[in-house]
Amino acid sequence: MEEKRADINSQAVQSHLSITQSVIQRMATNSSLCKAWCITVVSAILVIVADKGKSQYAYIAIIPNILFLVLDTYYLTLEKMFRNSYNDFIKKLHENEIDSSDLFAVIPKGNWLKTFFKSIISFSVWPFYLTLLIMILLAKKIIL
Repeated sequence: MEEKRADINSQAVQSHLSITQSVIQRMATNSSLCKAWCITVVSAILVIVADKGKSQYAYIAIIPNILFLVLDTYYLTLEKMFRNSYNDFIKKLHENEIDSSDLFAVIPKGNWLKTFFKSIISFSVWPFYLTLLIMILLAKKIIL
C-alpha cells in the first residue's frame, strides 16, 4: 500500500515549516542572549574586582566567558542542525517525497560533534569570546 504524499499547500506542511522556523529563531535568539549575558556577567565581575583593587581575581571572569562560549556554540549547533532539517524537508517537498511521517517530527539533522566544532570556529562565535577574553586580560593588567 502506497502512502499518500503531502500537498505543498496543506495546513500540516505549513504548520511543520512554521514550527521549524520558530525553533530556528529561538536558537538564534538564545545565541544572542548568551552574548548579552556574558558581557553583563563579565563586566559585573570586573567592576567588583576593580572596586576591591584585587587584580588577581580578574581571572574569575574567564569562567563565565568559557561557559557562555560553550552554551552559545551549543545553540548555534542546534540552529544549524535544525536548518539542515528544514532544508531537507523543503528539498523533499519540492521533489514530492514528503509523506505523513515527515510532518510529525521536527528533528535536528546532522552530525552533532562535527557541527559543534564547525560552530565553535564560526565567525559569529570565536571573535566575540576571544575579544572578551583579551579585554579581561587587559583589565587584569590595568586594575592595580
